[in-house]
Amino acid sequence: MEVIGNKKNSGLTMRCPFCGAQDTRVLDSRLANEGDQVRRRRECNVCKERFTTHEVADTHCPSIIKRDGVREPFEENKLRSGMLRALEKRPVSSDDIEAAINRIKSELRASGEREISAQELGEKVMKELSLLDHVAFVRFASVYRSFQDVSEFTDMIEDLRTTAKNDGSVATTEPGRQK
Repeated sequence: MEVIGNKKNSGLTMRCPFCGAQDTRVLDSRLANEGDQVRRRRECNVCKERFTTHEVADTHCPSIIKRDGVREPFEENKLRSGMLRALEKRPVSSDDIEAAINRIKSELRASGEREISAQELGEKVMKELSLLDHVAFVRFASVYRSFQDVSEFTDMIEDLRTTAKNDGSVATTEPGRQK
């Protein structure tokens, strides 16, 4: 019997994925994914098979308002593919990329907004890319801001250098490597 919200609810147990029995028990519970999930190790009392479940909060990211006014649901895969395209052949670990994606999603959820403009989302992506890799940042910004000529690239790079100097850091093409 599982405890849900301080009340014991008979009949509300996880079904065994192996035999379909409703008679399962929790062996172990731990936080996972930086505290965003609860990982539970379970055992079926009928067939004795063990399995893992992951519990996450049922939260939704806001809808995205495109430049043409069309509204569409936030799609994590679109966010990931855009960032991966900018980071292609760059020395950034997949863990760092996933952490950046999770920070963007957390920021979107925490905003409490039901809708957010594509421009705001793009700015959040550029902020994260600027922390991960300056080359990827410039790649993304050139497409996102529709650069028309080389001068816009040089202006962006000069802005990066100025920001790095003002922050007391050195402009880099990749984390830890000076240009």
